[in-house]
Amino acid sequence: MSDCATQKIRFETPTPLALEAAFDGGRLTSDGGLTWLAEVDKELGVCQAMAKHIPEWRSRRGRHSMLSLLKQRVYQIACGYEDQNDSDLLRSDPLLKLVCGVLPESGEDLASQPTICRMENAVSARDCYRIAEALGELYIASRGKDGVPKKILLDFDATDDPTHGDQEQSYYHGYFREYIYHPLLVFDGDTGQLITAVLRAGNTHASRSTVAILRRIVGLLRSSWPDVEVELRADAGFAVPAVYEYCEAQGIRYTIALITNSRLQEMAASLLEEAKRRHEKQPERKVKLLSEGHYRAGSWDSQRRVVYKAEVMEEGTNTRFVVTNKPEEPDELYNHYTERGETENRIKDLKVALKADRLSCQRFWANQFRLLLHAAAYWLMDTLRRKLADGGIERMQLDTLRLKLVKIGGRVRELLTKVRLHLASGHPGQHLWEALMRADVAAS
Repeated sequence: MSDCATQKIRFETPTPLALEAAFDGGRLTSDGGLTWLAEVDKELGVCQAMAKHIPEWRSRRGRHSMLSLLKQRVYQIACGYEDQNDSDLLRSDPLLKLVCGVLPESGEDLASQPTICRMENAVSARDCYRIAEALGELYIASRGKDGVPKKILLDFDATDDPTHGDQEQSYYHGYFREYIYHPLLVFDGDTGQLITAVLRAGNTHASRSTVAILRRIVGLLRSSWPDVEVELRADAGFAVPAVYEYCEAQGIRYTIALITNSRLQEMAASLLEEAKRRHEKQPERKVKLLSEGHYRAGSWDSQRRVVYKAEVMEEGTNTRFVVTNKPEEPDELYNHYTERGETENRIKDLKVALKADRLSCQRFWANQFRLLLHAAAYWLMDTLRRKLADGGIERMQLDTLRLKLVKIGGRVRELLTKVRLHLASGHPGQHLWEALMRADVAAS
């Protein structure tokens, strides 16, 4: 029997020599790109801003500062380790230790899973509100870096987050046909930046809290840039009178989809017939026509402008309706509305690449805090993506970006005067590092 405590695995190869593998490489990291996440965090101040509002739950001085705990959790999420349990092994990762403020060899290990869990459960509703405010201020600072914007386009969207077990405010939602939370997300429609992420109970209507959140965001925007034009774009879940009325009272342009009903279909009937006639002449081509009219639902206090589409294709017919107070022509306005589909890709990045739907705490406010942690990870990764795009690199999904930029194996050596990171020589993501270095030089 071997006296080695490290298990070895043997693989036969096409060469005269077999391959023997073991997890005994020492001070290695699988996430060499952590350094760029830390650089962006230092530039933006994401973790620094959030850490100020996390309450100290420890009765004695903790081994790990609040900032170190927060960095550890956010960086792990950005690297693809969304579970708290991952901390038990990653706490000794030399590069993660370094970017969290601990020397890779001589410094003590980072926090374990129980400590991370206690941090997430220490926050209250007020703490979450302050953290969300801090992220909003971060957005203002970042958005205004290149000068005062003339217009801010707010894309509102709701998404489902399936829940499991006895989680506070988890309810069955008839539309999604499962027990969920129902988060509300707000993105900058032009830059893709995540402005806020609000967790809501599972039985919440898509539009609930929209006016309250919109009021806070608009107040923040106008206090920073008094002359900025604000615009709202959203799907039919937000088509409620309270939203229209607030926007009209505040001089906010809006473009919001409407759920189709018989009166709207009657409005579009003649346009649809014209589209059918054109399609009969060229059946192989899709016909799309747009027009406009005025419509007043029973709950509205006045008529409003509605732009509608009538589309005929081989698969059948399709009509869509958008209520708006914008002055553009129907074609331009409807195309503007359809561009909100990019928000779905941003939500996919947040939920799939950064696992923001892993809200498995029992306490509701712990889950709200966790959603904000994932939002912070989105901020770091999305900022790296936009830096690369500015340098001519094609835009990538965040999981692709992580694979190409962050997931690089490396050896970490703590020397007397510096720490040296030896990266995999053949890694195909080297050009991304070079692009980010050029961006840093240009910024300085």
